[in-house]
Amino acid sequence: MKIALLGYGKMGKIIEEIALSRGHQIVLRKTSESSFDGLENADVAIDFSVPSAAVRNISECLHTNVPIVSGTTGWLDEYQTMVDLCQKQNGAFIYGSNFSLGVNIFFELNRHLARVMAQFEQYKVSMEEIHHTQKLDAPSGTAISLAQGIIEESDYLDWSLKNTTPPHQQTIEIDALRIENVPGTHSITYDSDIDAIEIKHIAHNRKGFALGAVVAAEWLVGKKGVYTMKEVLNL
Repeated sequence: MKIALLGYGKMGKIIEEIALSRGHQIVLRKTSESSFDGLENADVAIDFSVPSAAVRNISECLHTNVPIVSGTTGWLDEYQTMVDLCQKQNGAFIYGSNFSLGVNIFFELNRHLARVMAQFEQYKVSMEEIHHTQKLDAPSGTAISLAQGIIEESDYLDWSLKNTTPPHQQTIEIDALRIENVPGTHSITYDSDIDAIEIKHIAHNRKGFALGAVVAAEWLVGKKGVYTMKEVLNL
């Protein structure tokens, strides 16, 4: 499989290492200083760039008829536009806030717990996410996905970043911390006057994210439409 890497930072290099170990070929290593030359030769593209570049990267792939897997977060206000473009171009597109197998299992566990806890009004939910200091967006895309999962399974209406708006009973407060050399930790706590229930996912390194992105790219080749990791992993 011929892969175009859109974004060649730390994640791009780990994705390259895993892709090569699985017998794939890298035909483009796109950075902010380079062009899209060679994209047309790719069977699939994997985008781990920055929020300001993601929409252009995805658009370029869809216009070039190259299936695209994007793990860049922080641009989701334009997600529906990319979905519409994918459908118009009869393309193939997967966006994931987190491609780790463990995190996607955690997404399902989070939804199940939210359904259970929805009947117990004495518990208030909150969230904490910790990432490395180079992460540009806060809260993380993974935290937003977790919050959205809770909202869809409960009476919560929205989420907010801690200390940016007054706390509201039907708003999930997210504390976003940035600490050196932390790949990603997400914890969800249901707290009451009597006790607390917490679930947590801790990433030990970035390899899980990279492997999931390559697996998603392998799965997407030959397909048309818009998908998520839920379909890729059959969760």
